[in-house]
Amino acid sequence: MIHKSVLLKETMEFLQPKPGGIYLDLTFGGGGHSKEILKLSNPDGIVVAFDQDAQAIIEASKLKETYEDRLKIIKENFSKCYNRLLDMGFIAFDGIIMDVGVSSFQLDDAQRGFSFLKDGPLDMRMDKNNPLSAKIIVNQWGRYELENIIRSFGQERFAKKIALKIEEKRNKASIETTLELATIIKEATPAYFYKKIHPATKTFQALRIVVNSELDNLKEGLIGAIKLLKVNARLVVISFHSLEDKIVKDTFRNFSQQKIVSILTKKPIIPSVNETLKNPRARSAKLRSIEKIGGSI
Repeated sequence: MIHKSVLLKETMEFLQPKPGGIYLDLTFGGGGHSKEILKLSNPDGIVVAFDQDAQAIIEASKLKETYEDRLKIIKENFSKCYNRLLDMGFIAFDGIIMDVGVSSFQLDDAQRGFSFLKDGPLDMRMDKNNPLSAKIIVNQWGRYELENIIRSFGQERFAKKIALKIEEKRNKASIETTLELATIIKEATPAYFYKKIHPATKTFQALRIVVNSELDNLKEGLIGAIKLLKVNARLVVISFHSLEDKIVKDTFRNFSQQKIVSILTKKPIIPSVNETLKNPRARSAKLRSIEKIGGSI
């Protein structure tokens, strides 16, 4: 698996990992951020890593072979971080990272159903225990529900046409695979309009968000993370689309107005041209950071 952590250098500059510190990686993914924190906090810094994806837990277990007791692994959605960590005896952290994008191994594995470029089952579940899949939404949800989520969560201007085309096709036969759906979406959208991105990009994004309750989980996870910060400790959040970034921005502003945090990034940090050339998936990333200054939530 090839995994490139986005904005890794910038993240470490904000977190400033040190020996003896206890850090929280709420989105382990491929482990790039956790590994760098462990290296910079050598010899005794600790990282507690969360991920709901079973594949990420396997990758974390491999890293644990090197760092042993310095890496703690928890299979859980980050929205549950606060209560889960309190139950384990963790009260506060010296720094927290949330990278809320889809991991490379999720996109690259066709069987996960995240990619419109590779044929696989219509799935998109980050946690296989989740009863809701993209296949269920596409084939069983009403046309108006489909139109609404594609417009709201994908910000897709052709949501109505796409929903109509999906309904037309599924009335003839169940839509089973990612390439089937991508082809249907392409048929429903004007060829002239999508030149820079694939026409299925926004619809697939919308389905993934709904399947995994991503925006609601992000809101809950951000509040939990801020509660878990020590005073003078920092939270770094990397998001990949405007709906996520707005939630992060609004949450940070709210807690800043309450004098609980100080905003360190008046404008989001974005990847350099060099980074986007090396890793095209980084192009939409935005990093925001805060420092806890006191108060209680």
